Amino acid sequence: MAAADSSVWVTSTALTRFRLAPNPGPMSLEGTNSYLIGADGSAGAAVVDPGPLDEQHLEVLAAGPVELILITHRHADHTAGAARLHELTGAPVRAADPKHCIEAQPLGDGEVLLVAGTEMRVVATPGHTSDSVCFHLPFDGPAGSVLTGDTILGRGTTMLDHPDGRLGDYLSSLNRLGLLGPATVLPAHGPVLPALDSVVRAYRAHRLDRLAQIRSAVTRLGPEAGVGQIADAVYADADPSVRRAAESSVAAQLEYLRTLL
Repeated sequence: MAAADSSVWVTSTALTRFRLAPNPGPMSLEGTNSYLIGADGSAGAAVVDPGPLDEQHLEVLAAGPVELILITHRHADHTAGAARLHELTGAPVRAADPKHCIEAQPLGDGEVLLVAGTEMRVVATPGHTSDSVCFHLPFDGPAGSVLTGDTILGRGTTMLDHPDGRLGDYLSSLNRLGLLGPATVLPAHGPVLPALDSVVRAYRAHRLDRLAQIRSAVTRLGPEAGVGQIADAVYADADPSVRRAAESSVAAQLEYLRTLL
């Protein structure tokens, strides 16, 4: 991998390092983790999730030769800097959604990318958004690693951006990720985590627990209860700054419950 200033990069695995973008907030935690991927000796690197349109951040990402820019999903805290990074590096931009691609084709589920001296496999993981993907690096250490975007966070749980994000899709995506075993989790927000399969089990248990709480609230409040009422009951302790996220997740779970009837 091309050399980078160690003062602004955190080494996360043998094949990856990341730089924290300057966009902290209730939904982005400390900020977006922009990853640089590449094997030792590789002349270039791949960037995953350039983050916000912040010139200093993007200039650091562009400091070494960049072969490819990858996007995990459509949200602006992942995509806003992509076009500018393309200008700085000339590297194509690839995402599942064609709207976020520049001089390249959309990513396909199961596609194998040979880039920066290593192999990355595209795993479609809709749920947080319909276009969410993860990137599996099978040769990154004994168990490999997975860049999970916002499908799995380093801290807390993921918001389902309903109606684009859906719980049925999300549960299926968790099942897919669980099959990748104890890979290192490289999230777009929050710290790196060990053992993807263990994290997936905890995420799934949390979702099912929330679903039971919402089912109970509907029983108590009546089938005509609105999203806001149910969010008041189930997410009573949620900070006002994440209220929209709570209501979005409630809406996704209510839709899922209706499919079970």
